[in-house]
Amino acid sequence: MTNHENPENDTTAVVPFYERPQVQMVNIPIGGGIPFGFERISNSEVGIGGAYGTWGKCYDNTTLPELIEQSTGTPLDNSERMNLAPLGFIHRHHLHGISDQDHVKIETEVGARLLQEAANVSGWEPEEVDAVLIGSTGSVSENYTEQISRQAGIREDALKVSVHKACDGSAGALHLTLNPDLAYNKLSKTNLAKKLFGKKVLVGGIEGLSRFIQKSFDKNALQLFGNGAGIIGLIPGKSMEFLVGDTQEVYDEQGVLAVHMYYPHSGHRIEGQSMVEVTQIDPYNMRFAGLMHEPENGLPVFMAGSMGMVKLFVRNGVEIVRKVYNSYRDKMSQLGMLGKSIEVIIVHHANLKINSLIHKHLNKEGIYLPMPWVIREFGNVSAASNMIAFLRELPKMKPGDHIMIDGFGAGTYYDVFVVSLGSPAE
Repeated sequence: MTNHENPENDTTAVVPFYERPQVQMVNIPIGGGIPFGFERISNSEVGIGGAYGTWGKCYDNTTLPELIEQSTGTPLDNSERMNLAPLGFIHRHHLHGISDQDHVKIETEVGARLLQEAANVSGWEPEEVDAVLIGSTGSVSENYTEQISRQAGIREDALKVSVHKACDGSAGALHLTLNPDLAYNKLSKTNLAKKLFGKKVLVGGIEGLSRFIQKSFDKNALQLFGNGAGIIGLIPGKSMEFLVGDTQEVYDEQGVLAVHMYYPHSGHRIEGQSMVEVTQIDPYNMRFAGLMHEPENGLPVFMAGSMGMVKLFVRNGVEIVRKVYNSYRDKMSQLGMLGKSIEVIIVHHANLKINSLIHKHLNKEGIYLPMPWVIREFGNVSAASNMIAFLRELPKMKPGDHIMIDGFGAGTYYDVFVVSLGSPAE
């Protein structure tokens, strides 16, 4: 299946997320009530389930200028208005006029509920979960993963891991879960892939980007980003088995997409060393924190220009996908499985232009990877997008399918790897 064959590319078929037939709606009792919608998805054949959703008011491309004027205090001029539909964005969800304290309450409620739903649809009680790994660009509190785990009823001795690599956060978290030879696992005192093999694990991305970007007054960011979250449940080595993968760091010298680090990091870059700092907070809590090129004046986010961002992510994105794809072909050759192919590639939902250009460049090199565009109802939801995209494709997956995960984010960070579904645990 190629990108243009995916029915979700038809913009006329896109309904607001809250109106999807399987979405369950909850009212969070803060202020006049905060709408929160989520959908549960499972595939018993491969043994994976999960839940994804969003919260806040839904804005489509016609009502978005109203939000921007409320947030910035100035109208959105025609010269500032982005042509969003061709970039893949039809709807997104925001909160406006919410206090910092209420954002904490809302995002904790959302995170805890999604952990519970992801566990339940996977066939587990929350207290059976052995680990929770959450990717986020700028979590609402420093101990957010621990907070939502506790509220969800997950055991105190379950491992909680926070991964801060911007949009690459959830892909990076899943990579940590599966690849024992990953450089970040070797940096850590705890090799997560070895520790979590055969265990019940929840992995996801939770992004309250409405809170994050509305303090920046960046009109481009306000048009592109929104709230979203996605969490999957898996058993490494059984429902999902690592095949090949790699990670890459390319520091964003120019600050093309500058992001404030709302998490502990020394802020130092040492030549020849990883920009990711690994902290064992206590026996049950860990943090993987990536260095960012931060905006001036303490702003949350600043986009220097879409063209520079496209060039940065496409050039480096093609390089690492090519590298991992070639490793995959070598692996299949060694196993005598040259006829095997990658069923689908789950790519970070940056924007359609970036993903289409990556697809085009790979095609020119004879690398044909199915890259569906699957989440037009959310805008760019950073670390949540890979998990949402995976869950949207999950019902179509079969045992033994090979799936490529392609995560990339500001900083810049890249995690690309291939997994096999429904493989037996050794």
